[in-house]
Amino acid sequence: MRLRATVAAVSGALALSALALPAAHAADGSSYRAAALQAAAHHTSGKAAFAATSAPIGDLKVSFSDFKITKAIKVGTTNKISTTVTYKLTHGADVDINSDAFATGPLIYRGSDQNPENIQGGNNPATCVETSATTATCKGPIDINPRETDADLKLYNSQAGTWHGAAIALDFDSEKTAVQFGLGTTLVQRNSTLTVNAAPEPVKKGKTLTVTGKLSRANWEDHKYHGYTGQSVKLQFRKKGSSTYTTLKTVKSDSTGALKTTTKATVDGYYRFSFAGTTTTPAVSAAGDFVDVK
Repeated sequence: MRLRATVAAVSGALALSALALPAAHAADGSSYRAAALQAAAHHTSGKAAFAATSAPIGDLKVSFSDFKITKAIKVGTTNKISTTVTYKLTHGADVDINSDAFATGPLIYRGSDQNPENIQGGNNPATCVETSATTATCKGPIDINPRETDADLKLYNSQAGTWHGAAIALDFDSEKTAVQFGLGTTLVQRNSTLTVNAAPEPVKKGKTLTVTGKLSRANWEDHKYHGYTGQSVKLQFRKKGSSTYTTLKTVKSDSTGALKTTTKATVDGYYRFSFAGTTTTPAVSAAGDFVDVK
């Protein structure tokens, strides 16, 4: 595991120094992100399973609940992606969440609590609003960069699919932390694209139309889009003046992601391909291609 190897390579003193940042820098994006991710990785190293209890780990008296995250995060090859997470934070009476030395934020991780393949967090800490003397509602980002060069944070194609939610709190003065895993799930998916072309245009009524297209998805390792092979894709038609597509047939993408099929032209309307998606790749529909039937 890359994360565990990194943590193991850092001495105890150096690991502490990463958390022992001046309080004034606690809310600084780069400082927070580095400390949060390292602390989370540190808490996974050599630990027993936590998912069964989803209890907080660490020496800071903080726990998390009501973790809400989007169902899916679509990540392409270039643009940084950000999504917002909300959660409830419960803390001990001796924890001052309004201190400049305190920071908290959401995390997501791929794999098990004990052996995550990857952990992603926000570039900045969450903002929290107190709801009582010991509780607060918090809102913070998860930021994912498909062009990340750090080996521990880089996305790999094999990591597409289900990720789990976590949250972390850090006190930069006391150097105490708390991490809680197993708070929820989301899909981190390789973004998809789909094209369509129906020909000839125009076409005589009753004649054969050839419909072609291509289903592609992001490759996080070479930052290009490649054909998604062997996938079932629906050919759909929407009559001119209608707002509803109906499915004509289902075809499969070939070894390059290409799609090709034929259908009879009957009336003016729009043809498109539509892909239902998988856990690793989001659903996508091509923009309809209008065909004038003479």
